[in-house]
Amino acid sequence: MGWSLATPPLFAALEPARRVLLAGAGGGFDVYAGLPLAFALWDRGVEVHLANLSFGPLTLVPPERWLEPNVAAVTPDVARRVSYFPELALAHWLAEQRLPSTVYALRRTGVQPLRAAYRNLVSSLGVDAIVLVDGGTDILLRGDESGLGTPVEDIGSLAAVAGLDVPIKLVTCLGFGIDAYHGVNHVQVLENLAALDRDGGYLGALSIPSDSREAALYRDAVAAAQAATPQRPSIVNGQIAAALSGESGDTGFTRRLSGPTLFVNPLMAMYFTVELMALAARCLYLDRLEETPTVRHIEVQIEQFRSGVDRRIPRAFPH
Repeated sequence: MGWSLATPPLFAALEPARRVLLAGAGGGFDVYAGLPLAFALWDRGVEVHLANLSFGPLTLVPPERWLEPNVAAVTPDVARRVSYFPELALAHWLAEQRLPSTVYALRRTGVQPLRAAYRNLVSSLGVDAIVLVDGGTDILLRGDESGLGTPVEDIGSLAAVAGLDVPIKLVTCLGFGIDAYHGVNHVQVLENLAALDRDGGYLGALSIPSDSREAALYRDAVAAAQAATPQRPSIVNGQIAAALSGESGDTGFTRRLSGPTLFVNPLMAMYFTVELMALAARCLYLDRLEETPTVRHIEVQIEQFRSGVDRRIPRAFPH
């Protein structure tokens, strides 16, 4: 497909879609990284649904809110104050903004049950596009890099959605550079994006204007989440929000980090988007995950793969 400079390929790819599912691939606060895109799509009249792989206390969700054993509809009335429940914190904030306030929580599990949960969501909501959202860029790693960051949830989500029959499937990443804290070499991320571009699967990078409505709402949502979970604030979204405020360097917004200092910079406020199936085709171990029933099985398969692979030598960014 040919793209145009005048229309961002991310939005061109989603143009035929009328119902879009934006899903946080890696759990935690990943769904928040999809909010600027959600705001823009809502403004265009697109029906957008939010989902997230969940680390939260899903036992709080009453039985009638479960669509199937591994996906629950989290709404503001589930609970008022919980020390860590990103989906619930987001549902409360969305309701305060008078925006659609259901956030679907996907249980952390293996590829087969997670795919079944996604399939149920696709059928129930009638979505014609899925966008997996990664806070950071480690979902773009194919397996032979020097470090993979935290791949279990991201690649489990990638494998699950790759097996779905949905017309439009994309992966978008917000927070370039953040995964350095988890040992990712970002020269290798750029090498992977270049390879995807050669394959026709790279949809380019798109900056979120810092003075846009989308940026303002996103910063407000992140601030509300930080207030709701003061002991476990989102490091990823905190850095992105700082980048969207014109900050740079080690801003010191959280005490959760020890070791490397942060390097907040404008690249963190850019969406890097790829075709999901092109990304899946380049993952060297995705086929190993296909029959996994649990998260632990995903972990074991990745460990076994990594024990036998020749790893690419990391390079410093040369400029």
